[in-house]
Amino acid sequence: MEIAEKVWLDGQLVAWAEATTHVSAHAIQYGSSVFEGIRAYNHPDGAAIFRLQEHIERLWTSAKLFRLPIPYSQDEMTEAICETIRANRFEACYVRPVVFRGSGTFSLDGRSCPTHVSVLTIEMGLYLGPDAFEKGVRVGVSSWRRLGPGTSFPSAKIGGQYVNSQFIAMEAHDQGFDEAIALDAYGNLSEGSGENLMLIRSGVLYTPAAWNSILEGITRRSVLSIAADLGLDVRVEAIPRDYLHAADEVFLVGTAAEISPVVEIDGLAVGDGRPGEITKRLLSTFLDLVQGRAPDRHGWLTHV
Repeated sequence: MEIAEKVWLDGQLVAWAEATTHVSAHAIQYGSSVFEGIRAYNHPDGAAIFRLQEHIERLWTSAKLFRLPIPYSQDEMTEAICETIRANRFEACYVRPVVFRGSGTFSLDGRSCPTHVSVLTIEMGLYLGPDAFEKGVRVGVSSWRRLGPGTSFPSAKIGGQYVNSQFIAMEAHDQGFDEAIALDAYGNLSEGSGENLMLIRSGVLYTPAAWNSILEGITRRSVLSIAADLGLDVRVEAIPRDYLHAADEVFLVGTAAEISPVVEIDGLAVGDGRPGEITKRLLSTFLDLVQGRAPDRHGWLTHV
């Protein structure tokens, strides 16, 4: 990871090496944090943050569900993110705001601990590899299931929940795949380790629903809007595993992954083994919007 010059920590910009916390912090001991992943794109009008307000709102929702008070307003967090991007002179970057519990107790109930807030910015290329858009990625169906009903909040980005995602990702890489697709507790399709899942079958776009233990991703929401703009039939529903191998196209969507075509699943080709035409159309439409080649008709960009 290529580090940035400055980090926003508890209200001020500090040098990267000085953005530290004690090893006794509750977040280190128990994963008690909430976070977001946000992208800023290189735009002709300067760095443009994609759907910043929606990310801020989801951060606050995650914190509410986790009983973690944030000692700043949403406006202050918005300005902190913009300030950090400006301080590091990024034209495009990945932004990681984190709200976490500091030191104070080893009790599992960490609500007595102070809350800390940080904003990191780093340069990030294609998350699933430099050829992900052009050649697509290879995935396997994970042996690990996503979180079952009543075990946590799949709709929240809570740090400790991502141990499940780590198991999914490590297994995929150990088996030689770029990524994995996990099933929910009932055997229906859920999502990747850090991306939402979509597939095309007979011209219809399918994606798992909230009750399939997914994070209701902001890029997912955006792709569904773009698909509607393009006149695609969209269905949000429980999807059986066998739809993967019957699909004409499969792709993963997320802030980091953007829209990454899947060309092989468990050693079997998806379609003709190349990125599909609908996937490529969605990707090009998305990139044209965020990089300023097409108008921001949805009002998704915040210019730094």
